[in-house]
Amino acid sequence: MLLPTEQAEAAPVLRTGSQSGDVWDLQFRLDLLGFYNQKLDGVFGQQTATAVRRFQYQYGLPVDGIVGARTWSMLKKVSVNQRELDILAHVVYGEARGEPYTGQVAVAAVVMNRVQSSQFPNTVAGVVFQPRAFTAVDDGQYWLTPNGTAYRAAMEAVRGWDPTGGALYYFNPRTATSDWIWSRTQTMRVGKHIFAV
Repeated sequence: MLLPTEQAEAAPVLRTGSQSGDVWDLQFRLDLLGFYNQKLDGVFGQQTATAVRRFQYQYGLPVDGIVGARTWSMLKKVSVNQRELDILAHVVYGEARGEPYTGQVAVAAVVMNRVQSSQFPNTVAGVVFQPRAFTAVDDGQYWLTPNGTAYRAAMEAVRGWDPTGGALYYFNPRTATSDWIWSRTQTMRVGKHIFAV
């Protein structure tokens, strides 16, 4: 596994005929978002081009079926690759196993909300491994093996389900030691966690 602080390098321009691991990553992201439903094969064919155009249209990008800097930037903002999905599932399992399913999705949604916020790092790894950001990372529970429910919750959050209403924080009121966290506007409570902006 790559170190959490490593940033993803800029991906190359991809178009019909491209064949690489970057195409596999593209297909994975498009599949996760519901735009691509074919076998992931690392070959940029007509089905991949159609999925790219559908993604570009939905996100207000130029619809050309070519994956350049703008399309990659948007894809990375609203989706994850396999490694990032693994990180997200580890956070969900470490922080919220035993919580209601909605609460598990809510934890993943907070991570995704932070990725999209200018107040936090712009990658899943950057958010998760930011110092003192998540108790499960600090106490080692992050390294437990996530179950299928944690992966499903992570995928639902990536696909856009945010039961928190845009929360950037959550905490357990029974164990929270920071007075600052109580000053945040609370959006909801699920199980043992309060979610806040």
